[in-house]
Amino acid sequence: MGNGVTSGLRTQVLDTYEAVSGAAAEFICTELEQRPNLLLCVSAGATPTRTYEILAAQRTRQPKLFDRLRVLQVDEWAGLGLGDPATCAADLRRKVLDPLRISPDRFRALRTDATDLEAECDRMRDWLAANGPIDICILGLGANGHVAMNEPAAALTPRAHVAALAESSRNHGMLKDLARKPRYGLTLGMADILGSRRVLMLVNGSRKRPAVKRLMKPQVTTRFPASFLWLHPDATVLCDREAAPNSGARG
Repeated sequence: MGNGVTSGLRTQVLDTYEAVSGAAAEFICTELEQRPNLLLCVSAGATPTRTYEILAAQRTRQPKLFDRLRVLQVDEWAGLGLGDPATCAADLRRKVLDPLRISPDRFRALRTDATDLEAECDRMRDWLAANGPIDICILGLGANGHVAMNEPAAALTPRAHVAALAESSRNHGMLKDLARKPRYGLTLGMADILGSRRVLMLVNGSRKRPAVKRLMKPQVTTRFPASFLWLHPDATVLCDREAAPNSGARG
């Protein structure tokens, strides 16, 4: 896919957000045809929304294709009530779980209401060890280079963990209606993500152009967690023209 500079991290520039979303949905469906019980690790938020809508439309045409699909949540805001509409789980229920009719036994969440957050992360690590690896991990790209809730830092925690959120993450659009913003999140670590068989990062909009430009440099640093995708053997970045550092680039 695309015209990346190494056999690992590849980049494909498409003209529009719609084209990015369509390519991502096609990527997932093609893999699902080969692996009916595929484990799909999903991100909440705006960027993958259209991809999920296209998958939902595909399900009306090929319902059996999604009958064994398993879904894993990549991250969650800590401290919100179970069912709070601002949670990542609520967002995913609206966009992925209900439209694709994913039964509870085929969805693994990070519980934001857990009384012991560290123990919840331990449970996720144990679950992934027993039920993984992730087949496809869908990621967004933070403006500061964060991946899921792995924020820029002097060091990164490799496995599922409680993460202190950067101010930019606390101002995420999903949290805009909350009087008190979460200070922490629960997230898979970079080792969990890099353990995925394939990684698909979706990026759109001119606001992300500086982050995409930095990501294209093959320099791995904890200060820009997305750079760790350079260590993955099969990672693809799909971005639209607005997010592309070089508007002349072609996918």
